[in-house]
Amino acid sequence: MTVTLTAKLSEPIETRLFINNEFRESANNKTFEVVYPYTQEVIANVQEADVQDVDDAVSAAKAAYPAWRDLGVEKRGEYLRKVSKLFLEANDELAQLETLCTGRPISQFFDAKLSSERFRYFADGAWSVQGTASTNTPGILSMTVKEPYGVVGLIIPWNFPLIMFSMKVAPALAAGNTVVLKSSEKAPLTSIYAAKLFIKANFPPGVINIISGHGTSSGSALASHMSVRCLSFTGSSLTGQKIQAAAAKSNLKHVHMELGGKSPAVVFSDANLESAAAQTQFSIRFNSGQVCIANSRIYVQESVADEFIKLFREKFAAITAGDPLDPSTSHGPQIDKLQYNRIQEYLRIGEKEGSLTLGGDANDGFFIKPTIFERVPEESRLMREEVFGPVVTINTFQTEEEAIEKANNTEFGLFASVFTKDLDRALRMSRALEAGVVAVNCTSPSSKDAAFGGYKMSGTGREGYLYSIDNFVQTKTILIKSGEMGGIWG
Repeated sequence: MTVTLTAKLSEPIETRLFINNEFRESANNKTFEVVYPYTQEVIANVQEADVQDVDDAVSAAKAAYPAWRDLGVEKRGEYLRKVSKLFLEANDELAQLETLCTGRPISQFFDAKLSSERFRYFADGAWSVQGTASTNTPGILSMTVKEPYGVVGLIIPWNFPLIMFSMKVAPALAAGNTVVLKSSEKAPLTSIYAAKLFIKANFPPGVINIISGHGTSSGSALASHMSVRCLSFTGSSLTGQKIQAAAAKSNLKHVHMELGGKSPAVVFSDANLESAAAQTQFSIRFNSGQVCIANSRIYVQESVADEFIKLFREKFAAITAGDPLDPSTSHGPQIDKLQYNRIQEYLRIGEKEGSLTLGGDANDGFFIKPTIFERVPEESRLMREEVFGPVVTINTFQTEEEAIEKANNTEFGLFASVFTKDLDRALRMSRALEAGVVAVNCTSPSSKDAAFGGYKMSGTGREGYLYSIDNFVQTKTILIKSGEMGGIWG
């Protein structure tokens, strides 16, 4: 194993699967390489889970479920509070591992703090899992209670692996489920490291199991496993379709998914153009554009287009590209060659069908310069498909109706922004835009208690402090008859 000299890891990188509270090699002892995107060095050879490993992990979770469920909210919360503190203590190690996997600048790392907050919140958040009671039917006490599913499968993406880890694991465990999590083969190291924290927090064996591998083997095995009763996935819409099909063909497990986006921002002539430019350029530039809610399509009213684009271009181009482990770096590479080549294809489309007015290929490793295309036809693939890179299209509109039509002309519906000082217009646009989240005079905000999720092909279900735990419980009705008579049938 080779690790770049700029990393200062305090201990060897753990690369094994974590099943039933033990680190172990995969059943077939196969491994895959994890590469640092900046230097393209192999930093680790990680054990690759196969179908047998998935089955072992699910069996361990299934065996641990009754005792974990019966602990109750208070005692489960004690475990979650312990691991919450450990995430903060491990901040530096987690930051370096995340950067080595993803190439996201270490200066942008806030993930351990956010993960700690989530585990701390859900340590007490499960008290909100409440049912109802009714005596509306004579002679019958009707009650509903919320119960965990049992074994829950979690599949997380590579762009923010630690954040997605905590977003799914914390509420699933708090609700009383046991977990099998599959990390992305591109960024598995922080998930594996987190297993060490669960050991330190003395979690019972089998409550959480963490496997690494590819979607075609371990991911599909988890999605089709007959003992997995609920599955949460964040990733591409194409993969989401495959997971939905696998769930339907197996045991109709409950599935909720947060999928891709092609998020529009609509900028009206009365908007604060300085603020709109600053926010939208940050949205598409952050993490080298590898963000599902990034404003990759901007529609600006024609009368202010020149002024807006000038402001946007100046801010968008102001980057410091370099080693992501250097705290002064603000712009890192794409995660790997596959993603880099994919973006190259879209650059060629843009150059052919639109006007390139900033950026393009950096011709240096996996780096893509912040790139602007203007006057791209609405039917172009560049306007309709998720690029997942620092590439934005800026088109113009004249009327509100035209802006709505263009913004909604997509099968995605995750996030949308509108910039205007007109409150009535803001409300009309909020209703008209087909997206799970509509932001007014802001973009890509972090609102922890808001519902997050998409319309159309951008997903099913909602996540957030007040919503995530509902994804991991099911409703049971209990009917209690009192007296000799009563009820519908007497």
